[in-house]
Amino acid sequence: MRVTVSAHDDTRKLIVLAVDDEPLGLDELVHRLQDSPSVGRVFKALDASDALRLLSSDDPDLRARKDRGLPTVDAVFADINMPGLSGMEMSRVFAALRPAPVLVFVTGNSEEAVNAFDLGAIDYVLKPFNQDRLDRAVRRVVEKLSAAPAVPARGGAGEPVKNDDEVIPVELAGTTKLIPRSSVRWVEAQGDYARLFTTEGSHLVRIPLAQLEERWEKAGFVRIHRSFLVALPLITELRMGQGGYQVVIGNEEKVLPVSRRHTRALKDRLVGTGRNG
Repeated sequence: MRVTVSAHDDTRKLIVLAVDDEPLGLDELVHRLQDSPSVGRVFKALDASDALRLLSSDDPDLRARKDRGLPTVDAVFADINMPGLSGMEMSRVFAALRPAPVLVFVTGNSEEAVNAFDLGAIDYVLKPFNQDRLDRAVRRVVEKLSAAPAVPARGGAGEPVKNDDEVIPVELAGTTKLIPRSSVRWVEAQGDYARLFTTEGSHLVRIPLAQLEERWEKAGFVRIHRSFLVALPLITELRMGQGGYQVVIGNEEKVLPVSRRHTRALKDRLVGTGRNG
């Protein structure tokens, strides 16, 4: 994973993400963002895959923002022409999030401005740029955020705000495919990796199962075994098998083992959702 972090220790300022596949161009963008008086912390990524992984980062500042119902970062400053997912394709993913970060394109491509603004970008900075031009873009981000309605930290009846469907980037033969969490039926641990099983197949990601368990608990996923994490709404049956309890996923589509240490918690979750087992 090539996402790295540069920071000023000032949480009151903007947290932004800079994305550019050219290392020198990325370093210049990060340097100028850091020099902007309104910017506090700058994350950087060399491609769209690393940028999208940032959405699932364990960084404490970003996790705290998610818990408060805020976007992962305040703004994304992205190039357009990149290998794999282009900056435009990557930004469509960011723009679909609720809440979404503010989008700014920083590019040498002058032909995509109309598409960028159709996507909701608030500025289109052409390379080469100077500090004044980038500061102007940052001020537009601040104005956009200031004009936006405040996002409550909690939902109705004291419940936390539910995050939108998480997107998991999966690399396949040089192509980055975006897998929505809602399409995942169960997950199997494979060492430091996890295999996501969807209706269309399976995908290996470099994320430990324990980390997914923590991140996806509020989205309805439950640990049933040291090797398995399952979408609770898809469990149609809990039954006793030869080696212990088992769950059925869908209409006899898949049977997975339930370990003894997880049986009681699973029964409680199933009863709590009004289901029979």
